[in-house]
Amino acid sequence: MLKQIFILLIFCFGIQLHSQEIGFTTPDYKAIEKEINDKNSKFYYPKLMERLTKNDTLLSHDEYRHLYLGYVFQPKYDAFWKSPDEEQLRKYYDKEELEASDYDEIIKLSNHTLSEFPFDLKQLNFLTYVYHLKGDEASAKIASFRFHSIMNVILSSGDGKKCETGFHVIMVEHEYILLNLFEIESKGQSLVDNCDYLSFEKGAYNVDGIYFNIEKMLENEKKMLR
Repeated sequence: MLKQIFILLIFCFGIQLHSQEIGFTTPDYKAIEKEINDKNSKFYYPKLMERLTKNDTLLSHDEYRHLYLGYVFQPKYDAFWKSPDEEQLRKYYDKEELEASDYDEIIKLSNHTLSEFPFDLKQLNFLTYVYHLKGDEASAKIASFRFHSIMNVILSSGDGKKCETGFHVIMVEHEYILLNLFEIESKGQSLVDNCDYLSFEKGAYNVDGIYFNIEKMLENEKKMLR
């Protein structure tokens, strides 16, 4: 069911994945870290996060860029984080069709997950869909705005053609969500230097695979193992 939801998000909510309009810029993590820790900066992380949790739809692309990529410097960052509500939500993911009686529980669980990790793209995707089913289009558009703002940060961080210009992600799950959004099925995954390489079926696409830069995930993993 989740694949169909991605398609609905694009066509019903007008999601603009505009990486070509934005262009791509390789993240400068040192500069990002400096900005988000500067209390006088417009990118000061606590202020940005407060606006995000209040569902501020005036957050700019640059502000989302500092939020998403800057999250790797936060004490709570865990590259292998799992939703505490995953097991309860799974029964709804697997349903062929949701019932009206499911909506409020899904909204409650998804919002709880997002309070723990505000960049959970799967929950933002699901939440947008459920708000739409419930007829709450205002809330659906807010969740959709956060979803596609995060996706645009990822798409503007590289072109995915080689490891040096791979898309930067802070969770492996985000790699697969990007592929699902474009209806691409991965045929294999391998680690190439500090990148995940997801290969496609030969000849099915203009490229044979996409590179995702996971350098901050690897750093986080080493830190957790110390």
